[in-house]
Amino acid sequence: MGTLDTMIDLGFLKDKDACEKGIVYFETQIAEPIAARELINRLLAADDVGKIKWVNWLLCNLFPRDQAIAYAVFAAEQVLSIFEAKYPADKRPREAIEAAKQVLIEDNEGNRAKARAAADEAYVTYSAANAANTAANAAAYAAYAAGNSLHSAAYLAANAAAYAAHATYAAGGKEMLLKIISFGIGLLENKR
Repeated sequence: MGTLDTMIDLGFLKDKDACEKGIVYFETQIAEPIAARELINRLLAADDVGKIKWVNWLLCNLFPRDQAIAYAVFAAEQVLSIFEAKYPADKRPREAIEAAKQVLIEDNEGNRAKARAAADEAYVTYSAANAANTAANAAAYAAYAAGNSLHSAAYLAANAAAYAAHATYAAGGKEMLLKIISFGIGLLENKR
């Protein structure tokens, strides 16, 4: 299980398929192994949306599967109202989130299969318009995270958070991503 004390080095970044820009940044600005907490603090201090997205990626690659799912669910819940305001009768994103929550309560193949099916249904809503579509996509990614392996869950949780931030971009996507990241840091600190 990852923690904020996990040491991050080039090997970690490459093993987790970090983006080339992130690897170059690490090589030129950090160079030495660094505790995840310190790297997160440096990236957040830069107050750069790109580096904030790197923190999102890093958190998701530190989480065990259950925390990745909880993170994705939290992200999707933050923007569910955007979708529901536009499409109040369409409950598929909410059902996807609820299916993911059931996996957190009892992680078994039946609940994982239900989460995958709910994710597929929520993803259908992706054809809806702009912010509502990204909110639905965040919910789909949360449920997909619940239905998949740890490596996939990390990737999917990062996407759920990114889509949630994107759904609120016009109204302050950076602030939403910071709120989600704060929740994620709390998960790793075992505060949630």
